[in-house]
Amino acid sequence: MQMFHELRHFLLVVEHGTFTEAARQAGLSQPALSASIRRLEEQLGARLLHRGPGGARPTAAGDALLAPARRSLAAVEDGRRAVAEVEGLTAGEVRLGAGPTACTYLLPPALAAFRAAHPGIRFRLTEAHSPVVWAALLAGDIDLGVVSDVSAEQQSGATVEDWQADELIVVGPPGPAPPEWVCFPRPSALRTVLERAWPDADVVMELGSIAAVKGNVRAGVGRALVSRAAVERDLQQGRLRDLGEPPIHRRFVLAHRGVEQLPPAAAALRLALLSGGTSS
Repeated sequence: MQMFHELRHFLLVVEHGTFTEAARQAGLSQPALSASIRRLEEQLGARLLHRGPGGARPTAAGDALLAPARRSLAAVEDGRRAVAEVEGLTAGEVRLGAGPTACTYLLPPALAAFRAAHPGIRFRLTEAHSPVVWAALLAGDIDLGVVSDVSAEQQSGATVEDWQADELIVVGPPGPAPPEWVCFPRPSALRTVLERAWPDADVVMELGSIAAVKGNVRAGVGRALVSRAAVERDLQQGRLRDLGEPPIHRRFVLAHRGVEQLPPAAAALRLALLSGGTSS
């Protein structure tokens, strides 16, 4: 950054026409300003200013330096402002990955509150099943992942922090429930839990969204293992029925590659999610 100051001093001399006034504007003594100009001339290998009775004016080399010097200082100031905006959470981006349940039912209230507190932050929310989210996290494609069913091998490659409990229940249509199952395809976390609890489950339909799963269960195609958070309203309105199987409890975790590697906006969102607030 040393040349930044020297270029600024050079432009002050050109703008004000004298070393005396330039030194005053820079908050330096005149000898200190003169030393700064000499260092710049030595670094560039050319005399940049003529000093005479009428003040100081640029040499031909100084004239050639004016435009690049102004662009350089402007670029540095733009960079400083951009960093200040990000650090102050008035700008920036969060890259977040999560499964269908978290994306649809668990994250929206927290993300909406965070956006209200920091409207300049942009989000890239990727909906994917847990193994895909893990792969994206370890590859550096996302900053934060909300996942469940964490293996020891996965934990060794990331920092994992407990986030939220989730209760899985088996639901069916309002009328008689077929014995067959409707669910997500492998390698979704819900499919893994289903096959662990019901190894002989007859899966007759694999679907890519919770809305599609619920719609087909309501129509009587089969039963499904889903998060209670995803079907609360359907149960209240009688569109789905809890089939009374013992609930299965799981934990969602917040995963990242280390707090020190999170950009400011992602670090603030992490705190907001872990605290249940908006983290200003």
